[in-house]
Amino acid sequence: MAGIVEIVPVKIIDSPCINICQIDPKTRLCTGCARSLHEIGGWTSGTPEWRAKVMAALPARRQGVSR
Repeated sequence: MAGIVEIVPVKIIDSPCINICQIDPKTRLCTGCARSLHEIGGWTSGTPEWRAKVMAALPARRQGVSR
């Protein structure tokens, strides 16, 4: 079957990242997305349920993060 290419769809993972990547020294959270370094590092390998739980916590966290 030379010449046949199979196209496999790529699943896009939702992310709260807004490309403002700095860690607030007081809160230890990203000033852009309000995630911890642990959450940022594990984002692509985390389960959809874990990511949803983190996403739900972000609005309250953003209030304590300086930009």
